[in-house]
Amino acid sequence: MTERELRAAFARHEVLTPPAGPVRAAIDRVAAVRRRRRQRVRAGGVALALVGALGVGIPRFAPDPPPGATTVTGPASTAPGEALNVLVLGLDVRWAPEVPPLADSVQLVHIPADRSRPYLISIPRDLEVDIPGFDRNKLNAAFAYGAGFDHHPNRTQGYDLTRRVVADLTGVRVDAGVVLTLPALRKVTDVLGGVEVCLPQQVRSVHTRRVFPAGCQHLDGPASMDLLRQRRGLPDGGQDRDRNAQRFLAGLVRQAGEKGVLTDPVQISRLLAAVGPDLTVAGASVPDLLRVVPELASVEPVGLSLPVVDDVSRPRADPRAAPAFLDALREDRLDRWAAANPDGVNRLR
Repeated sequence: MTERELRAAFARHEVLTPPAGPVRAAIDRVAAVRRRRRQRVRAGGVALALVGALGVGIPRFAPDPPPGATTVTGPASTAPGEALNVLVLGLDVRWAPEVPPLADSVQLVHIPADRSRPYLISIPRDLEVDIPGFDRNKLNAAFAYGAGFDHHPNRTQGYDLTRRVVADLTGVRVDAGVVLTLPALRKVTDVLGGVEVCLPQQVRSVHTRRVFPAGCQHLDGPASMDLLRQRRGLPDGGQDRDRNAQRFLAGLVRQAGEKGVLTDPVQISRLLAAVGPDLTVAGASVPDLLRVVPELASVEPVGLSLPVVDDVSRPRADPRAAPAFLDALREDRLDRWAAANPDGVNRLR
């Protein structure tokens, strides 16, 4: 068939061709549906990647059993209506990488069963404690003992031994934990655009000579890390540093909440990418931890400290005040303890 005959045949059948408009509209509708479906899958993939990174890609440890129980080796499970306890350890890793780091900051985050608001409980790093398998020593030494003193310290075992000590000390089950280095906190602070920290008194850095005035101030990552290292020159030494760590953590949570990070998988994955190996999540119930955030009536924490005998160099649990405080923690009634002991509440803002 010649080209002329082909053209004539097309011309004869052209009148039978349906209008292109409806067909094009139908194609556009199908494309739009498929585009929305890809977006949902992509968003879901980010969320799954986040959970996978927290639950699989980052080292996990077995949850701590209740005192007196056998060791639990399976995933942690916190039933609805139960309190939740998360151990947060801050490591200073400025020294040689082969040297086991000490836990310079030990905070227990207690989330009550009524999900009213979180409680930050600081436990002095220099507190005298019994370390299983070792002599009685400072609490921060538990991490180094567990990690080992070879060329490759095991942070998993360092956390696990510290968790056991804290569980024995408090009598509560540690459901999960977070191990952070100061570089990790610096990166998170900068990704969030800085953090507001409110200090009740002036702090002068012995490392940089920077002066942090009393009152609220917006700090970037390096300034925040400088503040968190300060204890010399403060009236209560390490205990004041722990309180300032609570003020920093409160500001960090506040900033993350204002930016919508706490419930946004995309932003959380961005934070994880920035932090990298400087963050370790402990416990197998990370999805449960993520689900707790929307349940909280308020993310504004209450700052508390384990009552200790006033000995700056080697504090000991106060034999008169600590038992009542620990009873309130174990029985999930810290709100009543705080109301009855207003002087024991740390002002965070």
